[in-house]
Amino acid sequence: MKKRIAVIGAGPSGLAQLRAFQSAAAKGEEIPEIVCFEKQSNWGGLWNYSWRTGLDEYGEPVHGSMYRYLWSNGPKEGLEFADYSFEEHFGKQIASYPPRAVLFDYVQGRVEKAGVRDWIKFETAVRWVEKDGDKFNVTVCDLPNDHTYTQSFDHVIVGSGHFSTPNVPQFDGFDKFKGRILHAHDFRDAMEFKDKDILIVGTSYSAEDIGSQCWKYGAKSITVSHRTAAMGYNWPDNWAEVPLLTHVDGNTAHFKDGTSRDVDAIILCTGYRHHFPFLPDDLRLKTANRLAASDLYKGVAYVNEPDLFYLGMQDQWFTFNMFDAQAWFIRDVIMGRIEIPDHGAMVADVADRIAREDAGADDYDAIWYQGGYIKELIDETDYPTFDVEGACQAFKAWKGHKKAGIMTFRDNGYKSVMTGTMAPKHHTAWKDAMDDSLEVYLQN
Repeated sequence: MKKRIAVIGAGPSGLAQLRAFQSAAAKGEEIPEIVCFEKQSNWGGLWNYSWRTGLDEYGEPVHGSMYRYLWSNGPKEGLEFADYSFEEHFGKQIASYPPRAVLFDYVQGRVEKAGVRDWIKFETAVRWVEKDGDKFNVTVCDLPNDHTYTQSFDHVIVGSGHFSTPNVPQFDGFDKFKGRILHAHDFRDAMEFKDKDILIVGTSYSAEDIGSQCWKYGAKSITVSHRTAAMGYNWPDNWAEVPLLTHVDGNTAHFKDGTSRDVDAIILCTGYRHHFPFLPDDLRLKTANRLAASDLYKGVAYVNEPDLFYLGMQDQWFTFNMFDAQAWFIRDVIMGRIEIPDHGAMVADVADRIAREDAGADDYDAIWYQGGYIKELIDETDYPTFDVEGACQAFKAWKGHKKAGIMTFRDNGYKSVMTGTMAPKHHTAWKDAMDDSLEVYLQN
C-alpha cells in the first residue's frame, strides 16, 4: 500500500512540502499520495490577501493578517527559492523589497510550474487529528457543502503557520475607549487612520511596519508604547516612543512614566499564539516564538510522535528557503532516506538547539544561527545548495540600513545569492510609492 500524507495548510510552508515531493517525482521516484487541506479558497497563506476580518463567509476564523500596501520588510535576497529565482519568474531582476502582490505572484509561479494544485482540497477546514494505532485519522469539513468526513493517513505535516491567532491583552479603560481598538491581525488599510492620532502597543515587526504604513498614508501622529525597550530608530517628527501603556481614560492613554496622550485609535501589535485547535494535547506543539522551537527534532519532527511533523514553526529571519530545507528533510524521512533516532536522542537534539540559541548575544548571532540550521538540513538532502552566508550578510546589511534610515531602508538593494545579480534600484522611493500593484511595481 502506498503511504498517504496529510499536509495541513497551503501557505508558503505547505506549498514547500508539495514542491519537495513533486521534485522527487520529477526525478522518477515513487512518492506517497499527498492530500493538502487548505481552509482558504486559494493558496498562499498569509500572502493571500483578504478584506475580511473576524470570521469568513463560513463562520471560520479569518486566517489572514495581511494588509493593503504591505511591502516586504526584509530583503527578498534572504527568502529566494534555490530552485526558482526571481529572475526566472519575472524574466528580469527586480528591486529588493517587493510589495505583497509581487511576492504572492512569485510564490504562486513556482507551484504553478510544479503542477501541484490538484493535490490541494481548498475551502476545507481540518477539524480534528488523532492517532489510531499506526495511522492518523484526520477529520475535515468541506466548507461550501458543509460536509464533514474522516480519512486515514500515515503521516501528518502541520504547515498552518503561527501568525494568524492574535495575542490580545487587556488594559483598563479599553471598555470605555471612544475610538477604534484592533489587533494587527485585523489591520487592513492605513488610509483608515489618515489624520488620526494613533497609539501602537508593542515593538514587533508589525508595530514598526504598521506604524510606518500609517505615517506614509497620512496619520497625524504615531505613538508607540513599549514594555521593555524602545525600537530606537530615527523616526519622523510626528512619531514618539513611550513606556508601557497603563490604562486609558476616555480617549487619553496613560503611560508608565506618568505621561499621557489623546489618541483616536489603538492598534495592538502584541504578537501571535501557536494555536492548533484541531490537535489533542498529546499531538499539539506548545512553544514560544523562538528560533529553537520546543519538542521538534531537527526543528520539524515532533519528539512525542515522530510520524507527525511541523513546518515553519520557528521565529523567522529566513522564510521561504528555510521552509524548503525543512520540507525536503521531512520528505526524505517519510520516504525512508533519513532515519529518525530514538526518543532520547531527539530530546537531546532539541535541548542542544535551545542552548545554542540562548548562548547568542544579539540579532546577528540569531541570523547566523538560523542560517546554520538551514545549511544543516540542506546538507542532508538534495535541495539545491546556495550561499547561505551571503544571505546572512544581506540581512546584516539590511539591519544597518534600517538604523541609518527607517523610512528609507527599502530603497537599498542587494545581490541575489542564487544568481549573483545585483537588484536594481526601484523606480520610486518607498515613501512615495502609493500604488503597490504588480503592474506598477514591475514598470521599468
